[in-house]
Amino acid sequence: MFWLIVGLIIIVPVIELWGLITVGQWIGAWPTVLLVIATGVLGSYLARREGWQTYRLAQLQLQRGELPGEALLDGACILAGAVFLITPGFFTDVVGFFLVFPYTRSIVKIFLKKWIQQKLARGDWRIRRW
Repeated sequence: MFWLIVGLIIIVPVIELWGLITVGQWIGAWPTVLLVIATGVLGSYLARREGWQTYRLAQLQLQRGELPGEALLDGACILAGAVFLITPGFFTDVVGFFLVFPYTRSIVKIFLKKWIQQKLARGDWRIRRW
């Protein structure tokens, strides 16, 4: 796991720089900078909007005595998407928008649920009751 994280810390910026340089050669430096800023601003707005909706849903579920499991997964995806969106670059923006939009986020949530269920079934994680 450690080497995976180290690899990502090295590889992702290299890919982003390559993408920025390539797009800059195609459309020019200033349009590229403006495009990066625009995707950051748009992504921040969408993440904030989706985050507030998810927060309100979690509050309603808690008031009804329900566990907000889906809302928590949505919140985690939106938070991760927001981090990707404020990171300069086009490839991280694609991942960020994928995590922020509700329709594509639901695909990610399916995989997250399966991963969590596998961890629980193997005993890697344990749920404690207070």
